[in-house]
Amino acid sequence: MIAAPHETPIPGRAQDAARAIAARVPVLRTERLVLRAPRLEDFPVYAEILTGPRAEPMGEVLTRADAWDDWCRLVSLWLLRGHGIWTLETLAGETAGFVLIGFEPGDLEPELGWFLTEAHEGQGLAEEAAQAVLAHAWGPLGLTTLVSYIAPDNARSRALARRLGAAPLETHDGCEVWRHHPTGAARAPRQATQPATTARRPA
Repeated sequence: MIAAPHETPIPGRAQDAARAIAARVPVLRTERLVLRAPRLEDFPVYAEILTGPRAEPMGEVLTRADAWDDWCRLVSLWLLRGHGIWTLETLAGETAGFVLIGFEPGDLEPELGWFLTEAHEGQGLAEEAAQAVLAHAWGPLGLTTLVSYIAPDNARSRALARRLGAAPLETHDGCEVWRHHPTGAARAPRQATQPATTARRPA
Protein backbone atom coordinates (compact mmCIF):
# COMPACT_ATOMS: atom_id res chain seq x y z
CA MET A 1 0.00 0.00 0.00
CA ILE A 2 1.30 3.45 -0.95
CA ALA A 3 1.48 5.73 2.10
CA ALA A 4 -0.63 8.89 2.02
CA PRO A 5 1.27 12.21 1.95
CA HIS A 6 0.58 12.90 5.64
CA GLU A 7 2.08 9.50 6.53
CA THR A 8 5.28 10.06 4.53
CA PRO A 9 8.43 11.56 6.10
CA ILE A 10 9.91 14.54 4.27
CA PRO A 11 13.68 14.77 4.76
CA GLY A 12 14.96 18.13 5.86
CA ARG A 13 15.22 20.43 8.83
CA ALA A 14 11.61 19.90 9.93
CA GLN A 15 12.15 16.14 10.12
CA ASP A 16 15.42 16.74 11.99
CA ALA A 17 13.49 18.86 14.50
CA ALA A 18 10.95 16.08 14.95
CA ARG A 19 13.74 13.60 15.61
CA ALA A 20 15.28 15.95 18.18
CA ILE A 21 11.96 16.07 20.05
CA ALA A 22 11.59 12.28 19.86
CA ALA A 23 15.09 11.88 21.27
CA ARG A 24 13.79 13.18 24.61
CA VAL A 25 11.43 10.23 25.01
CA PRO A 26 12.86 7.71 27.50
CA VAL A 27 14.22 4.53 25.94
CA LEU A 28 13.54 1.36 27.93
CA ARG A 29 15.55 -1.78 27.24
CA THR A 30 14.61 -5.33 28.16
CA GLU A 31 16.22 -8.68 27.39
CA ARG A 32 14.65 -8.87 23.92
CA LEU A 33 13.23 -5.42 23.19
CA VAL A 34 13.97 -1.74 22.86
CA LEU A 35 11.01 0.47 23.79
CA ARG A 36 11.64 3.69 21.87
CA ALA A 37 9.89 6.83 20.70
CA PRO A 38 7.35 6.34 17.92
CA ARG A 39 8.36 7.38 14.42
CA LEU A 40 6.26 8.29 11.42
CA GLU A 41 7.60 5.15 9.75
CA ASP A 42 5.95 3.05 12.50
CA PHE A 43 2.44 4.13 11.61
CA PRO A 44 1.82 1.51 8.89
CA VAL A 45 2.32 -1.25 11.46
CA TYR A 46 0.06 0.56 13.93
CA ALA A 47 -2.61 0.97 11.24
CA GLU A 48 -2.33 -2.67 10.18
CA ILE A 49 -3.12 -3.76 13.74
CA LEU A 50 -5.91 -1.28 14.43
CA THR A 51 -7.70 -1.60 11.08
CA GLY A 52 -7.65 -5.39 10.85
CA PRO A 53 -9.00 -8.44 12.67
CA ARG A 54 -6.44 -8.08 15.45
CA ALA A 55 -8.38 -5.02 16.63
CA GLU A 56 -11.59 -6.99 17.17
CA PRO A 57 -10.61 -8.22 20.69
CA MET A 58 -9.88 -4.57 21.57
CA GLY A 59 -13.50 -3.70 20.93
CA GLU A 60 -13.30 -1.65 17.73
CA VAL A 61 -11.84 -1.96 14.23
CA LEU A 62 -10.80 1.48 12.97
CA THR A 63 -10.59 3.03 9.55
CA ARG A 64 -7.10 4.10 8.53
CA ALA A 65 -8.06 7.76 9.06
CA ASP A 66 -9.34 7.00 12.56
CA ALA A 67 -6.19 4.99 13.27
CA TRP A 68 -4.16 8.08 12.30
CA ASP A 69 -6.17 10.25 14.70
CA ASP A 70 -5.70 7.65 17.45
CA TRP A 71 -1.96 7.47 16.73
CA CYS A 72 -1.58 11.25 16.86
CA ARG A 73 -3.38 11.46 20.21
CA LEU A 74 -1.11 8.85 21.77
CA VAL A 75 2.05 10.38 20.35
CA SER A 76 1.03 13.87 21.52
CA LEU A 77 0.70 12.67 25.11
CA TRP A 78 4.49 12.78 25.41
CA LEU A 79 4.31 16.58 25.11
CA LEU A 80 1.18 16.99 27.23
CA ARG A 81 1.63 14.47 30.05
CA GLY A 82 5.20 13.14 29.93
CA HIS A 83 4.10 9.65 28.88
CA GLY A 84 2.57 8.12 25.77
CA ILE A 85 3.18 5.32 23.29
CA TRP A 86 6.40 3.40 22.75
CA THR A 87 7.29 1.33 19.69
CA LEU A 88 8.51 -2.17 20.53
CA GLU A 89 11.58 -2.94 18.47
CA THR A 90 13.26 -6.34 18.59
CA LEU A 91 17.02 -6.67 18.74
CA ALA A 92 16.81 -7.63 15.05
CA GLY A 93 15.22 -4.25 14.28
CA GLU A 94 11.68 -5.52 13.67
CA THR A 95 8.65 -3.57 14.88
CA ALA A 96 6.87 -6.02 17.18
CA GLY A 97 4.02 -3.77 18.34
CA PHE A 98 3.33 -1.01 20.81
CA VAL A 99 2.92 -0.38 24.53
CA LEU A 100 1.57 2.79 26.08
CA ILE A 101 0.66 4.80 29.09
CA GLY A 102 -2.36 6.58 27.68
CA PHE A 103 -4.97 9.01 28.95
CA GLU A 104 -7.68 9.55 26.35
CA PRO A 105 -11.23 10.94 26.35
CA GLY A 106 -13.37 8.68 28.52
CA ASP A 107 -10.44 7.38 30.58
CA LEU A 108 -10.71 8.08 34.30
CA GLU A 109 -6.98 7.72 34.97
CA PRO A 110 -3.77 6.74 33.12
CA GLU A 111 -3.98 3.47 31.19
CA LEU A 112 -1.40 0.78 30.49
CA GLY A 113 -2.12 -0.77 27.09
CA TRP A 114 -0.35 -3.09 24.66
CA PHE A 115 -0.83 -4.70 21.25
CA LEU A 116 1.51 -6.73 19.07
CA THR A 117 1.71 -7.81 15.48
CA GLU A 118 0.52 -11.31 14.70
CA ALA A 119 4.08 -12.43 13.94
CA HIS A 120 5.28 -11.45 17.43
CA GLU A 121 2.37 -12.65 19.53
CA GLY A 122 2.67 -15.61 21.86
CA GLN A 123 6.36 -15.04 22.69
CA GLY A 124 5.95 -13.18 25.99
CA LEU A 125 7.01 -9.87 24.45
CA ALA A 126 3.92 -7.97 25.62
CA GLU A 127 4.56 -9.03 29.21
CA GLU A 128 8.23 -8.12 28.94
CA ALA A 129 7.37 -4.67 27.62
CA ALA A 130 4.58 -4.09 30.14
CA GLN A 131 6.88 -4.99 33.03
CA ALA A 132 9.38 -2.39 31.85
CA VAL A 133 6.67 0.27 31.53
CA LEU A 134 5.28 -0.52 34.97
CA ALA A 135 8.74 -0.09 36.48
CA HIS A 136 9.09 3.24 34.66
CA ALA A 137 5.62 4.35 35.78
CA TRP A 138 6.18 3.65 39.47
CA GLY A 139 9.80 4.80 39.42
CA PRO A 140 10.90 7.73 37.20
CA LEU A 141 7.35 8.92 36.44
CA GLY A 142 6.17 8.69 40.03
CA LEU A 143 2.66 7.63 39.05
CA THR A 144 0.44 6.38 41.85
CA THR A 145 -2.38 4.93 39.75
CA LEU A 146 -2.51 2.91 36.53
CA VAL A 147 -5.25 0.75 35.02
CA SER A 148 -5.84 -1.34 31.91
CA TYR A 149 -9.18 -1.21 30.11
CA ILE A 150 -9.82 -4.70 28.73
CA ALA A 151 -12.75 -5.98 26.69
CA PRO A 152 -14.43 -8.83 28.62
CA ASP A 153 -13.83 -11.35 25.81
CA ASN A 154 -10.13 -10.46 25.36
CA ALA A 155 -8.81 -13.55 27.13
CA ARG A 156 -5.16 -12.97 26.22
CA SER A 157 -5.06 -9.47 27.70
CA ARG A 158 -6.99 -10.55 30.80
CA ALA A 159 -4.44 -13.32 31.40
CA LEU A 160 -1.54 -10.93 30.88
CA ALA A 161 -3.00 -8.36 33.25
CA ARG A 162 -3.31 -11.06 35.88
CA ARG A 163 0.33 -12.10 35.39
CA LEU A 164 1.31 -8.46 35.85
CA GLY A 165 -0.34 -8.49 39.27
CA ALA A 166 -3.44 -6.52 38.28
CA ALA A 167 -6.97 -7.34 39.36
CA PRO A 168 -10.36 -6.41 37.87
CA LEU A 169 -12.31 -4.00 40.05
CA GLU A 170 -15.20 -2.68 37.98
CA THR A 171 -16.43 -2.03 34.47
CA HIS A 172 -16.29 1.24 32.56
CA ASP A 173 -17.64 2.00 29.09
CA GLY A 174 -18.02 -1.70 28.32
CA CYS A 175 -14.52 -2.67 29.48
CA GLU A 176 -13.20 -4.35 32.59
CA VAL A 177 -10.98 -2.03 34.63
CA TRP A 178 -7.87 -3.89 35.80
CA ARG A 179 -5.89 -2.00 38.44
CA HIS A 180 -2.11 -2.26 38.63
CA HIS A 181 -0.26 -1.81 41.91
CA PRO A 182 3.30 -0.70 42.66
CA THR A 183 3.66 -3.81 44.80
CA GLY A 184 2.70 -6.06 41.87
CA ALA A 185 4.93 -8.12 39.61
CA ALA A 186 6.74 -5.23 37.91
CA ARG A 187 10.47 -5.73 37.48
CA ALA A 188 12.88 -2.98 36.53
CA PRO A 189 13.94 -2.93 32.87
CA ARG A 190 17.50 -4.00 32.21
CA GLN A 191 18.37 -0.48 31.15
CA ALA A 192 16.39 2.75 31.10
CA THR A 193 17.87 5.63 29.16
CA GLN A 194 16.74 9.21 29.72
CA PRO A 195 18.25 11.82 27.40
CA ALA A 196 20.88 13.86 29.13
CA THR A 197 18.90 17.06 28.62
CA THR A 198 16.41 15.95 30.78
CA ALA A 199 -2.75 5.51 25.00
CA ARG A 200 -9.00 5.03 24.76
CA ARG A 201 -7.46 1.92 23.23
CA PRO A 202 -8.56 -1.10 25.27
CA ALA A 203 -5.63 -3.33 26.12
